[in-house]
Amino acid sequence: MAPLEADFPVIRACIFDMDGLLINTEDLITLSTNQLLEKYGRPAFTRSIRAQLMGVPDSTNGDVFHNWAKLPISREQFARESSEQMRLHFPNCKPLPGAEKLLLNLSRARSASSGDRIELALASSTKSHSYELKTSGPETKRLLNFFQSNRRVLGDDPRVRQGRGKPAPDIYLVALQSLNSAAGSGKKAILPNECLVFEDSVAGVEAGRRAGMRVVWVPHPDVAVEYQAKQKDVLAGRSGITEVGEDWQLGEIDDGWAEMIPNLEHFNYNKYGIMVPS
Repeated sequence: MAPLEADFPVIRACIFDMDGLLINTEDLITLSTNQLLEKYGRPAFTRSIRAQLMGVPDSTNGDVFHNWAKLPISREQFARESSEQMRLHFPNCKPLPGAEKLLLNLSRARSASSGDRIELALASSTKSHSYELKTSGPETKRLLNFFQSNRRVLGDDPRVRQGRGKPAPDIYLVALQSLNSAAGSGKKAILPNECLVFEDSVAGVEAGRRAGMRVVWVPHPDVAVEYQAKQKDVLAGRSGITEVGEDWQLGEIDDGWAEMIPNLEHFNYNKYGIMVPS
C-alpha cells in the first residue's frame, strides 16, 4: 500500500454532499428549468450560466439566473413553477457513476493504521421534503441507505442555524457531531482534520475547508470548465463567491488539503489510508 501523505492525520470519517455528487439532480434541475424557459420563449441554459448556478449558494443563484433569463414573469412566480416542475422530475433521480460502489466500499472499509471502521455521514443542503422525493426511487433509496438516519443532516435541520448554509462550515460540523454522538462510550472523538468531505459545488468545497476538513472536489464537467482558471482557489476555499467572514478558516493555495477528481470512480483509497477488504 502507498504510504500516507506526510503531516496529515488518518481519515476516520467520510462526509458526503448529495445533489450533483451522489445523484443526478443537477441535470434534472436543468431539464426542468429549460422546459420553463421554452414555455416563456427564452433560450435554453448556456453551459456558462449553468455552471455559475451550480457553483454558487442558493441565496445568490436566483438573482444570477433571473438577471440572465429576462423572464416576463416575477422571480416569485418562476420559483413556484420551477418547484412544481422539479417535484415532477425528482422521483426520477439516479445514482451518478461510481457512487454506489464507493459507498459500498467505504461501508466495509477500515483505517489502514488503526483498523477502525470508516464512519459515514450525509450533509446535504436539500430540505426534507425534496430529499424524500429525490430518494423515492429504488436505486436512490438503496444508495442513501448507506447513511444511517441519525447521520443525515439536511438543509432544514434545526441544528444548522438559518443563514448558515454552505459555504459556511456549520452543516459539516453538525454532521461530525452526529458521528461523535453515535459513537460508543470511551471511543476517541473524531476530529475535523480526520474527516474527508466529498463535494461537487464550489460553495460546498469552501464549507468543507472552513470546517477544517480535507476535501475531494468532484465538479460537474460544466463547473470544471467554468472554474478551470480558478481551480487552485476553489480547492483552498478561496473562490470568493460569497462573503462569509472569518477568513482564518480558509485554506492556502496548494496546501494539499483538497484535490479534484473527474468522478467518484477515480477516488484513491490508499492516498487517505483507507483499506477496503478484497
